Amino acid sequence: MERNNKTELIMKNKPLIKKLLYSLIIVFSLVLACFIIPLPPPFEGTIFPLIAILGLIFLTLGIILTITARKEKGKLKLFLMLTGISAISPFLFSILHNLFYGLAETIESLRYIFEALHAASFIISIIIAPILFIIGVIGSIIYLRSKTDPTSQ
Repeated sequence: MERNNKTELIMKNKPLIKKLLYSLIIVFSLVLACFIIPLPPPFEGTIFPLIAILGLIFLTLGIILTITARKEKGKLKLFLMLTGISAISPFLFSILHNLFYGLAETIESLRYIFEALHAASFIISIIIAPILFIIGVIGSIIYLRSKTDPTSQ
């Protein structure tokens, strides 16, 4: 009886998870488009507020997806958590990158350690997190669209 209640709860969360996942995909695509599509000279300086707003929306959706995904089971939970955490990571590691850069400039005795940390934070934020996001999205979509019960895996 308890298993049926958990299955019903998971099935109720499925539409919410789909909306969150597809919203994240749209926002990710818009942010990517802002960097890829060149703008004419009068509009070049106006793109930063749009990217900042989209980034905050992406962060918020990632946090909500991560919290919602905690109730799932199996590989679906793994891919949803990967998607949510990798949506949070660019914001977190960008802050760490700037923090480590400032500490490297301030504390001379630990300069090389902080420079390595700020470089690693930058690479995680710009390269690794988006790749993991794409992997998480693909895996989540596959498991959400599968006809089998995701709790059985």
